[in-house]
Amino acid sequence: MSRGPKTSLVVAQQIVRDTARKGLQPGDLLPPEKAMLEEYQIGRGTLREGLRLLEFQGMIALKPGPKGGPVLLDPDASHLASTIILLMQLQNASLSTIVEARTALEPVICRLAAERISDENLQELKQSVDRMQQSFDTADIDTFLETNKQFHDVIAWSTGNALFGYLTDALLRITGGTVMGVDHPAPLRETTLKAHIQIYEALHSHDADLSEDRMRDHINEYVRYAERKFPELLSQVLPWNQALGG
Repeated sequence: MSRGPKTSLVVAQQIVRDTARKGLQPGDLLPPEKAMLEEYQIGRGTLREGLRLLEFQGMIALKPGPKGGPVLLDPDASHLASTIILLMQLQNASLSTIVEARTALEPVICRLAAERISDENLQELKQSVDRMQQSFDTADIDTFLETNKQFHDVIAWSTGNALFGYLTDALLRITGGTVMGVDHPAPLRETTLKAHIQIYEALHSHDADLSEDRMRDHINEYVRYAERKFPELLSQVLPWNQALGG
């Protein structure tokens, strides 16, 4: 006979439903402990365990102080990335598995983006390209990597499909270079910058076929670089305790 979910998990699920029902936004405080104890008719230990579950998932932060309490956050994909790494390690699946998924997904995502992207998102992409150009000129590697991730994230979220947004974010955290150990010398950064400019131009013209093709070429070029310079890397299994890159 199967056991039902723990009470603390049920409470955590109720809290999630209630935050959506009440229209709470990131930065809003959840009700105080006393109010939640009365509302959910549970003990203090169960409530606190439920809140810890939500904190672990990145949904809330526990703000200290007399006016503190659980604060609603806007979760990113770091927890999803961590879960993917854990599952891949349990399956003894190498990094090439994750790279293959990204190679399959991002061109299709870029195609959808070409059909749906807003003027606001296009402006954000243009700013990302400009910042990448500046970081290349100044050899600012950290900013280069940051703008690289931002570029791909904006494209994914501009499809209007939240799952694509979170998946792209998670896969980029794993394959972004810092986790995999891939360095970014000037020739690779120059190639990446050129690819981003070409992808932006295709998206700006809302050319779905061209956008898909250019994103596929961009991802494949990165994979070829990793295979050429780090042939042993893609066959490795990334351990779950490996820090995630941004």
